[in-house]
Amino acid sequence: MTTKTLVFVTLALAGVGLTAGAQPAAYNIDASHSSAQFSVRHMMISNVKGEFTKVTGTVIYDPKNPAASKINAVIDVNSINSRESKRDAHLKSPDFFHSAKYPSITFQSKQVWKSGGKLQAKGDLTMHGVTREVLLDVTGPTAEVKDPWGNQRFGASATVKINRKDWGLAWNQALETGGVMVGDDVTITIDIEATKAASASGGQ
Repeated sequence: MTTKTLVFVTLALAGVGLTAGAQPAAYNIDASHSSAQFSVRHMMISNVKGEFTKVTGTVIYDPKNPAASKINAVIDVNSINSRESKRDAHLKSPDFFHSAKYPSITFQSKQVWKSGGKLQAKGDLTMHGVTREVLLDVTGPTAEVKDPWGNQRFGASATVKINRKDWGLAWNQALETGGVMVGDDVTITIDIEATKAASASGGQ
């Protein structure tokens, strides 16, 4: 083997090593530091906000190649909290989410890309037994940091506005003064903190 050939083979092997090391990293959504908030118009005069306190799932993220990223999030409907127990019970009932039959809301990305310095994620939102495509506007992800227990973490937020009737959540009540009790448009914001899957478990 000539010197030139040896140099070429060495560089080729180095290139393979660099490519292998550039694979996107896998992360687990930390349920204790993640949530999904919602905001909807009430009686046409104010916005009522609430949240789902249990969000789990996985994220595949490559900051140098956003197209290789994937998001799979699961929201526990029974973790809903609107600061009013009677309202929460109504939201879990067949009038709305019907949590006994549809206990989860899921988002599974199909395409992720960078636009105007921010990320966007297109994917399927499944809720109340209905799956429709939505587009999330993503803020972040933040730079990765190491927590006191040695875990690598990052955070991100994603927002989308939907019409709840598109998912079969059509309950409403007419008001004597005109209008309806609950607005159709709902703004959803998902805040996640995720830990690299290869990191040791722990923390609080």
